[in-house]
Amino acid sequence: MSETDFRDALLAAAQDPERARQHARRIAPGFELPAGLAEAADRAAGPLIGRACRGGWLPEDLRQAASRRVDEFAGSYVLDALAAHATAGDPRSLAEAGAVRWWTDAEPHLTQWAAKHILTPAEAVTAVIEALGLLLTLPVLGTAPHPRPAAHHGVDGKKLGRVRALLAKAESSSFPEEAEALSAKAQELMTRYAFDRVLVEAAPDMPSSRRIWLDTPYTDAKSLLVHVVAQANRCRAVFDSRWDFVTVVGDEDDLDAVALLTTSLLLQATRAMIADPAGRSRPFRKSFLVAYATRIGERLEKAAESTLAAAPDSADLLPVLASHDKQVAATFTSLFPDVVNKSVTVRSHEGWGAGRKAADRARLR
Repeated sequence: MSETDFRDALLAAAQDPERARQHARRIAPGFELPAGLAEAADRAAGPLIGRACRGGWLPEDLRQAASRRVDEFAGSYVLDALAAHATAGDPRSLAEAGAVRWWTDAEPHLTQWAAKHILTPAEAVTAVIEALGLLLTLPVLGTAPHPRPAAHHGVDGKKLGRVRALLAKAESSSFPEEAEALSAKAQELMTRYAFDRVLVEAAPDMPSSRRIWLDTPYTDAKSLLVHVVAQANRCRAVFDSRWDFVTVVGDEDDLDAVALLTTSLLLQATRAMIADPAGRSRPFRKSFLVAYATRIGERLEKAAESTLAAAPDSADLLPVLASHDKQVAATFTSLFPDVVNKSVTVRSHEGWGAGRKAADRARLR
């Protein structure tokens, strides 16, 4: 097998998975890996993993992308290659790492990986070509989300535990009204904790960022729910429709709040949508989710305003919150200077009404 054959297979995988499978069958028609194939795969994977990391893809992002675009074996190879790549050098400099010879044994990495998964040569080659073809197509995302600090100095564990307990109870409840009221109470607590934090911190941390991956379908509608939760928690959000994730920018503790509440509300919204007997069509369900997110956003904003008005130190809070908003906005603009606003189309009047009714059951006071 020549390097040209392998390169052609990778290019085919980047364009058409079926062509990649045809190349794989031609490259590995027998019961043994062709001579030189394992070494060629290892030589190709190192630079591609390094390129993805330098382009802003974190390990969790690569796992999420692989789970959406390739099968379980190709996804396994991506993660194994990533782990081997990190082990080869200083793990702390993963994003700066480039092409390296990562295997430590005499046997190439591909040979070990194929034996571990008990794959035939054709199956192994197909998985590897699809995995590397995925890495080849990954776009540059820009600056990777900032890593989490070693320790938080904001919300303590007990307070965060109360929020988690409320959301867990909401998710397990079979009564929508109770579930949404519990979620509203969790948001109220998170807002109060955030206000307490900004008053005691002389110099809050610079804003950070985090990616939240969304499950299909209706990811554009679901991204709207992330957006309104982010706004309610003093963060900014932007949706990447190519890969179905939302990047949220804000303080680390606020990002924790967004992740917790978003996960819970997405679960509750989906459950309410599926349980509604009025509609099973795609237009109904998408309209339901858009309406749900819109109404939840209105009520979260009102709840945040009420919490601020009731705070005993509201006069001291206002200038601190204004300064915080400026910091978050500046960081967001520096990370995403070319953001474009897009609308989400609603095609079902019934779905819109049902979604707002479901969100209206939330008792935010």
